[in-house]
Amino acid sequence: MPLQIVTVPCLSDNYAFLAHDGDTGATALVDIPEAGPILAALDMRGWRLSDIMITHHHWDHVGGLDEVRAAHPQARVLGAASDAHRLPHLDVKLAEGDAVHVGGETGRVIDVSGHTLGHIAYHFPDSAVVFTADSLMALGCGRVFEGTLPQMWDSLSKLAALPPETLVCSGHEYTEANARFARTIDPGNSALMSHIKTITEARAAGRATVPSTLAQELATNPFLRAKDPEIQRNLGMDGADPAAVFAEIRKRKDAF
Repeated sequence: MPLQIVTVPCLSDNYAFLAHDGDTGATALVDIPEAGPILAALDMRGWRLSDIMITHHHWDHVGGLDEVRAAHPQARVLGAASDAHRLPHLDVKLAEGDAVHVGGETGRVIDVSGHTLGHIAYHFPDSAVVFTADSLMALGCGRVFEGTLPQMWDSLSKLAALPPETLVCSGHEYTEANARFARTIDPGNSALMSHIKTITEARAAGRATVPSTLAQELATNPFLRAKDPEIQRNLGMDGADPAAVFAEIRKRKDAF
């Protein structure tokens, strides 16, 4: 049975995620922006946390940890070994390729440094889901605060290589703003224009646009489409190294 995924809106525009194994009752939490909505979501379903998986050290992804752990003291805290000096105390320190478990399902850690150094994603292939936080986002990617632009391109390339049916659980409701930028880079993309209409309708109705699918991101997210000849022409970079095209797109987004 695949993991049951619950999206939990937090703060003004963050998301946390619950991943529940119905066979064993194990429940993992990915990121902890604030405690209240997460505890309410758990209580409503009668779930107890087995694990808390942190993606990176930014306050809006760890701020609710103490309160959540007070209510669920049995939960282990997992995070990147390379970022342990900036994270809350970790029970399990992880590196790329390490296995993580939610009940009977095994996931793998992917190093997606760029937004921060030591940012990790969690991929569960049997459930076709990846938790990407502020690396790959719906129609966007995180600002490169600590890593380098080539490093961020490498991280996104790892995620782009996952199966296209993979559900992408990212950390923020930034999709509408990302869409406004994407159309300046890829205005001839009919899939993008159709997707923007769906996003606008969803947000007008108060619905989340996260999670998305990797197939959707590959078709519409300009940060994954740096190899596309039309995007390269739009940027005046025909035939350029995709890493350089990505860097130009990220720089334009920073100034947008």
